[in-house]
Amino acid sequence: MIRKMLLKSAIVVATLMPVAAFAQSPDAAYCSALAAKYDQYLDMPSKGGRQPQSLDTRVAVEKCKAGDTSGIAGVEKALKDARIDLPPRG
Repeated sequence: MIRKMLLKSAIVVATLMPVAAFAQSPDAAYCSALAAKYDQYLDMPSKGGRQPQSLDTRVAVEKCKAGDTSGIAGVEKALKDARIDLPPRG
């Protein structure tokens, strides 16, 4: 009985996942664009650089990558502080 319920739940989740990804909110898309721009220009440790990243900024970037729009302000601040233009907010 429980096995059948778990299987049905897994099928429903697998079916709805592409719909959820396609229906990304404008804020989530903007957050993702901010994170991509941050990674492109400021993620120095991953490129062998020495520029330290603040923990708050790193958390904000990871939130945006996960679709959590609460990271927008932190990533915007990091990009603005570095004098990097923000991506268009669609």
